[in-house]
Amino acid sequence: MHLDRPVSNRRLSRRLKTLQSKDAVPALFLLPQESTCYPYRFLGWIAYMICYLIPASFPGRRQKISLSLATLLFCFAGDMRCQTARPPGDPSPATTEKTAPPVKHYRIRRPLPSTPAAQTVTLVGAGDIAGCEDLAGAQATAKLIKQIPGTVFAAGDVVYERGTKEEFRDCYGPTWGQFKNRTRPALGNHEYITANAAPYFEYWGDQAGPAGKGYYSYDIGAWHIVVLNTNCKAPGVGGCGEGSPQEVWLKADLASHANGCILAYGHHALFSSGLFKSHAVHTEVKPLWDDLYAVHADLMLAGHEHSYERFAPQNTNGDADPKNGIRLIVAGTGGRSHDPLGFAAANSEVRNWNTFGVLKLVLAPTSYTWEFIPEEGRTFTDSGSGVCHNATPSANPPQSGAN
Repeated sequence: MHLDRPVSNRRLSRRLKTLQSKDAVPALFLLPQESTCYPYRFLGWIAYMICYLIPASFPGRRQKISLSLATLLFCFAGDMRCQTARPPGDPSPATTEKTAPPVKHYRIRRPLPSTPAAQTVTLVGAGDIAGCEDLAGAQATAKLIKQIPGTVFAAGDVVYERGTKEEFRDCYGPTWGQFKNRTRPALGNHEYITANAAPYFEYWGDQAGPAGKGYYSYDIGAWHIVVLNTNCKAPGVGGCGEGSPQEVWLKADLASHANGCILAYGHHALFSSGLFKSHAVHTEVKPLWDDLYAVHADLMLAGHEHSYERFAPQNTNGDADPKNGIRLIVAGTGGRSHDPLGFAAANSEVRNWNTFGVLKLVLAPTSYTWEFIPEEGRTFTDSGSGVCHNATPSANPPQSGAN
């Protein structure tokens, strides 16, 4: 045992700093002059000195040393007990909750969430899809859709022959119906074989726009998508001419999106190289095209002809117009059957009539790419890129197309 030396103010300050940085070390060893164990140490020091200083000739030395040793042992034991004892009111370890370290608050700078206008999105699909007599083609194209995330477009005649409730259930449902929740459909002529296309509207609900009309619009990414009902003579449609309900709606809808990227799709095309022109070319939709062309729409997708055909950008009279023209892509390749093509129409760039497949479009804020993906086992493909007519000139990459 030893007597602790007096601690100067400077040394005490240093020891206090040590205590703050080493809070796991008992205060007994750092500040002994404040410890309640001090009396035991002092008495023990006195007993030790008595044992050490008594001369050998001192009378009764043996007895005094024995007494001093006993006192020394008592003080040592008391000092140890004092160190391990807890102050009154100090809770036991079993009931003591660990005190959490101070909470440090940080300001985390996260990137701002991207707005829909800043996203690159995918639109994929075709028209003329599920023929109940033979579902092999629709099954083949469904395998392709399954591997491609994004919004699915169905460009009319989605199920044959009459668009009945049973055909939707038994033929479309097992094939492209597995993508129903992400599909935005358009009406074909076969849906109208059943009165007012009622099973079509029942099957799709709000996904097909207002019941009975068949035309609507939606936005994905930076793109405004317009779905047209090109069955102009169907009951309840009211025609497609200027001033018709659909044309009035279209003009107003486009006016609110006139400065963005615009894509439209419907079942019938204004231009086609189809063998039978009465089936392939539908001039009754020209007023709708005129409205699209006026706001510099970029793309028009269609079906009806069971083939694939891509046109260069052109105006509504069929004249090439690389600056402001609409690029038409006919993709009636969903799986129903194949229709032969005739001589190439003006501005027709790519044609194929013996391959089922889907058209995939990647829509960026100021540009787009297209790719025709064939069914397994076939080799025909087509791909290319373009820019939005309404994009700023500095953001426009060059357009390209490749067979």
